[in-house]
Amino acid sequence: MASKSRLFSSVLVFSALLGAAQAASPVDAQRARLGQEIVRKWGGHVGQTYRMDAKVWAREMAPAFAEASMEELSAAASAPDFNSMNKLLLGQQPMAAAVGGDGDGTQTLGETTTDLVFVPITPCRIVDTRLAGGQIAANTVRSFDVTAVSDYSFQGGDASNCGGAGAAGSFAAAAINFTVVTPNGAGFITAFPFLGTQPLAATVNYTAGSIVGNYTVVKLDQGASTNELSVFSFAQTHLVADMVGYFINPALGALDCVETTSANITVNANSTGTGSSAACAAGYTIISGGCTMSTFDGRVVSSRSFPISNTHFCAFRNENAGASNIGVAYGRCCRLPQGR
Repeated sequence: MASKSRLFSSVLVFSALLGAAQAASPVDAQRARLGQEIVRKWGGHVGQTYRMDAKVWAREMAPAFAEASMEELSAAASAPDFNSMNKLLLGQQPMAAAVGGDGDGTQTLGETTTDLVFVPITPCRIVDTRLAGGQIAANTVRSFDVTAVSDYSFQGGDASNCGGAGAAGSFAAAAINFTVVTPNGAGFITAFPFLGTQPLAATVNYTAGSIVGNYTVVKLDQGASTNELSVFSFAQTHLVADMVGYFINPALGALDCVETTSANITVNANSTGTGSSAACAAGYTIISGGCTMSTFDGRVVSSRSFPISNTHFCAFRNENAGASNIGVAYGRCCRLPQGR
């Protein structure tokens, strides 16, 4: 990877900055052209906003240009704004969204297997290798405990459960600000689920001696292991991680249900009668119901719920030839738990 970065740095400097037309391979030549487009497009913005020379910025961007996929690099060159371009190079923004597309599919809301609920917390440190564990060695992975933690100080974090995050059970993902502190060379870190496959996208790109951070949402391992998060570092570096929230699987909770009844429905001897339960209150929906009669001489002929009227209908038959009977219609009205 180091040779790849050095190669592309040379291609970028001589092609994008000095205008040379040759590159080591057709793929590298295309990378150089796309890098040149990005530098030309945003060099002025960088100079005006960040007071950085475009040539210096181009050299700083070389690792990002080298590690981005060709799809990400091409989308970054077409990005409509500077932030989208940066996010694409870091693998943090869908390509379609950045270039104005509609995406490849649709998301169905309310699916308990795909939707997550975000729980924000006051920013809280969960990792600081300057205080525990020491620097992450070059080209190695270190893993960390994120969930079910009462005190994060054992890995350099806050001596608390971070506002309840550590007591929230096994949550699916965490929103974390990662900061790389004084790495001994240029490179990147990549955060990913413990025991998962390390992705190609970088979480934070850095240069030697820099202190640089980035916010990201990281999927966590929800298995039985103590650790849930792994971080790979290309160069030896210290790492600080501050959690700002977490994502839990949604819990619907029990339905909120009430029962409504009708007034007494008098069914004369040897006759039929009908009646309906009282309508459900606003916000509730009829989902079922029932019918009863006061003696065994009566029977229920039909029973049905009507969503339009939010009532439950009953039809009765009184088979007693000498006395009337009383029927009652019941409705079961329910709604989702408050806040759902």
